[in-house]
Order: sequence, then structure tokens, then C-alpha cells
Amino acid sequence: QVQLVESGGGLVQPGGSLRLSCAASGRSVGSYFMAWDRQAPGKQRDMVAIITPGGSTQYADSVKGRFTISRDNAKNTVYLQMNSLQPEDTAVYYCNSRGIRTYWGQGTQVTVSS
Repeated sequence: QVQLVESGGGLVQPGGSLRLSCAASGRSVGSYFMAWDRQAPGKQRDMVAIITPGGSTQYADSVKGRFTISRDNAKNTVYLQMNSLQPEDTAVYYCNSRGIRTYWGQGTQVTVSS
């Protein structure tokens, strides 16, 4: 059974940084497309960043240059480093593992506010 457990969310001031972690079990993060999506109140869930099994990465235009997705195959964990956070980054962030079946974590709240 595949499980994804996110951590690292919280309250941060504008301009601050957070690092989200997604610990996986039941599936190797290095063998699948791994992504972070986010959903703000009243809005649809959108992809923020994705990393391929080969290590290529893609980002939503709104976070390019500020967010970095990475993984540690030994720890079977995916990370999202978020810098220069802005109030519009406030959302629940979901880790997901994409394949024939996509698995989702439970989400972690990120709030950017002064």
C-alpha cells in the first residue's frame, strides 16, 4: 500500500522560507513522477512542481525561481523548498505520486501572512 506523508507546513511571514517534506512508503520516489500540488480556498488544485524519474523538473510559472523540488532516494522522500513566499502562496500543499494510479498525501497547510 502506498502512503505519502507531508510535513513542514506552517505560518511564515512574506519573504520567508519553508521546506516541505513528503515521506513515501510502498513506492520508490525515484521510480515515478513525483509532484507537489496546492489548493487555495475556493480555488482548484493546481500543480506547483514535478520531478521525473530521470531527475528533470518543471514548475508552475508562478513559482519559478522561488521553489525547488528535489528528492532523496535513500530516504524515499521528496522535498519542496519554498523561498520568497508571498501571501498568494497560501494553500494546502499536497504531495502526489503519479503513475497508472496516482496517490495523494493528506496535505499540509502553508499560510503566508504578516
